[in-house]
Amino acid sequence: MVKEKVLSPFQKFFNLQSSTGILLLATTIIALIWANSAFAGSYQSFWQYEIGITSDTFELKKPLLLWVNDGLMAIFFFLIGLEIKREFLIGELNTTKKVMFPLFGALGGIALPVILYIILNQNPDTLKGWGIPMATDIAFSLAILKVLGNRVPLSLKIFLTAFAIVDDLGAVLVIAVFYSSNLDLTLLGSALAILAVVYYLSYKKLYFEYLTIAAGIVIWLLFLKAGLHPTLAGVLMAFAIPVRQKISTFEFSDQLESVVENIKKSNILQKPVLSPEQLDLIDDLEDWSDKYRSPLQHLEHRLHNWVAYLVIPIFALANAGVALTSEGGLETALIVNIVICLILGKSIGISTIIFVARKLKIIEVPSDITNKQIIGVSFLAGIGFTMAIFIASLAFNNSPEYIDSAKIGILIGSFLSAIIGFSILRFNTVKGNFNHGPIRKR
Repeated sequence: MVKEKVLSPFQKFFNLQSSTGILLLATTIIALIWANSAFAGSYQSFWQYEIGITSDTFELKKPLLLWVNDGLMAIFFFLIGLEIKREFLIGELNTTKKVMFPLFGALGGIALPVILYIILNQNPDTLKGWGIPMATDIAFSLAILKVLGNRVPLSLKIFLTAFAIVDDLGAVLVIAVFYSSNLDLTLLGSALAILAVVYYLSYKKLYFEYLTIAAGIVIWLLFLKAGLHPTLAGVLMAFAIPVRQKISTFEFSDQLESVVENIKKSNILQKPVLSPEQLDLIDDLEDWSDKYRSPLQHLEHRLHNWVAYLVIPIFALANAGVALTSEGGLETALIVNIVICLILGKSIGISTIIFVARKLKIIEVPSDITNKQIIGVSFLAGIGFTMAIFIASLAFNNSPEYIDSAKIGILIGSFLSAIIGFSILRFNTVKGNFNHGPIRKR
């Protein structure tokens, strides 16, 4: 019973990400069909339709596509930030021993694809796309593991999730440093000053949800106007959300017992409606629940479904609709480069560095994970989709033909990586009872 409670948060996350991957696949197919059908013109015109606010002193008007990529994706990055903070504080990355295995995997999965991209690239105009093959799409990759069921151990699923989160952190840093330009230092300084106040309040254990939301919106706007990609505001604001509750479990338990006992006493007549006293007691219960609930976990729980079933599918619908017969022509070399980097760069980079690190006894691999499973998951890491498309839109924002070429390369590379990784895990793993057996020490 205790074991199930410990595994429950990750299992819920795993199931959610898996179903998100299926929805992502569906919206991607819809976008591709729409963009290559007789209604292709409506696809482009819809996402390029400009909406916003314009006045004599202020203007915020953007195509619908950019509202998705800069606005909705800020919520996605906020959730990523919450997940990263949780993992480092109380999750699968909260000790040196736990973090080393996925950290080395992530380093290999970041470094080799980037190096390979730079080596294979022959066009100076496409060199700035080197960040495209860096990150792993958690939703798609976990969806593959979900299909495999108990053919793969839980520790392998945790490993994939952990190094994908580290990958995302690396991608966030790359976006901040290399894909932001023409910075307005005054506006950036103002944003950082507000952020510092929020961090200080968090440090002093003062957290006000609506104030935090308002500050986040202002920081997002200042980042946008300053020239720094506004989605980074989401990550930075996430780190300001406290993870600890205001009261302890024992204090909450005592108050809960007291409230429940008083509710029982006040319900002697068994009336079908609540008395004023009972309503006050329920309000007290809600207040104590708010104090006991971790702000970070509460926000993460509330946002997961919105991001999984709305934000990411809309992003896929807006960005995956690449015309396979682009009028401006396609950069074949770029397509091939990205495909190679996603398939070979990820698989060789991750598996090689893990095998070497284990041989040198720098890391400890869980005993229920085999070499073939590591290789299989390394191929699944080549599913780049969400973050890869996002970085491509930043790298080639003024070159539609390069964006289309990069998206085709990402789709092909991700699809082939998924097929290869699934095949290795499916046909080289004996079906077992991994998810319900004893948890091995890591």
